[in-house]
Formats: sequence, structure tokens, C-alpha cells
Amino acid sequence: MAELAFYAGTMNCGKSTLALQIQHNRSARGLRGLIFTRDDRAGEGRLSSRLGLVTEAIETDETFDFHRHLVRRLTAGDRVDHLIVDEAQFLSAEQVDQLARIVDDLGIDVFAFGITTDFRTRLFPGSRRLIELADSVRTLQVESLCWCGERATHNARTVDGRMVVEGERVVVGDVAGDPDGRGRETVGYEVLCRRHHRRRLTAAAAGAAHLSPDVLPVDPPEEP
Repeated sequence: MAELAFYAGTMNCGKSTLALQIQHNRSARGLRGLIFTRDDRAGEGRLSSRLGLVTEAIETDETFDFHRHLVRRLTAGDRVDHLIVDEAQFLSAEQVDQLARIVDDLGIDVFAFGITTDFRTRLFPGSRRLIELADSVRTLQVESLCWCGERATHNARTVDGRMVVEGERVVVGDVAGDPDGRGRETVGYEVLCRRHHRRRLTAAAAGAAHLSPDVLPVDPPEEP
């Protein structure tokens, strides 16, 4: 039977790499799939991993209708055995329903990949709906690490190295910084453990921080 599978994790845990691996493995067995993505770091119409692997993909947005697109392809005589949907956290609840309909009515496997929560630790609408509907929800086994070495569980947004908890839900990180020297703020993302996400302590902030007030003071040993 066809399956709607959701592969979830934080940033840097290998979601896109696994998506590319699944596509490779199934293609090697003669299966044909369509790859969908949105706002990939490699640019429009690309699915890429941080390991440097890149492949072509179909760019989507909030108005894209997965079911209609697939029916058109099938009607035109295309063969489609599976769908791979990266950046699935950006899907709307309606789009996730379309994916479920593809699985149930057309018998086509759908593999969705995405992060579960935003920089405010709130579930993305797409991830929430996938958790509600997916036949399986699988946590990626490659652990991302916080700067302290603990397992990273939360995604943080940074502006010039400082963690922020206000702003639009979706902002693409500016990995190029401020090359033209116009004073533009650099927006980035960092994975943190829960403790340091709660304290808003990023790697940059930790490097510049003095003794944390959360650390208990230690009195020097008494002279004998």
C-alpha cells in the first residue's frame, strides 16, 4: 500500500541528504519520482544538501496544488511512482491534505521532509498537519549538535549573531552577510539545545559572554 511518510528533525540533521538518497535508491530500481521543494539554499528549482549534492526539483509556493499537478502529469502519460517533498514545513494544511489524497486515491508514495518547529518553538502548520495525517512520522537519526556539544533540539533565528524571538515566521537566512557594506543586518539560523535556546545563548553570544548569572558562585578554598 502507498504511504505518506514524514521525516522530521532540526536543521542540519540530514533531511535533504536523505531525500536525495531515497530518490537515488528508487531510481536505481527503475522507479520514477517527482521532487518538490521551496526556497532551497541552492536557488529556485533546486534541491540541495549541505554535503554539496544538488538535483533539479519543481519549485512550489503557497498556491501550488500537488494533486492537480500530478493528475495533469498522469493524464499526459507520465509515469510517477513517488513524490519527494522537501521543506514540507512550509506547506499549508490544505496542501498536506492534497498529498494524503494522492496517497489514498492514486496509490502513490509521498515522502515529506521538514523541520517541525519554527524559531519560536511553535509547530509549523505544514508539520502539524503532517503529524496529524502521516502514516508514519520518523525522526532523523543523525543528531544535530548545539555549540555546547549537547543534542540540538530547537531552531534559533539570529540577527548579527544575536538570537531573536520576534518577526515573520519565514525569513530566508542571509548567508552572504553584508558584502556591500550598507549596514544590512545578517539573518541566520542556528540549532541549539533546549537549555541554551531558553537562555537565548548562541555560539556568538557564548563566545562574548562573561560568567552566566545561572552559574552558582564557588567560594575559594579556605587557607589551612
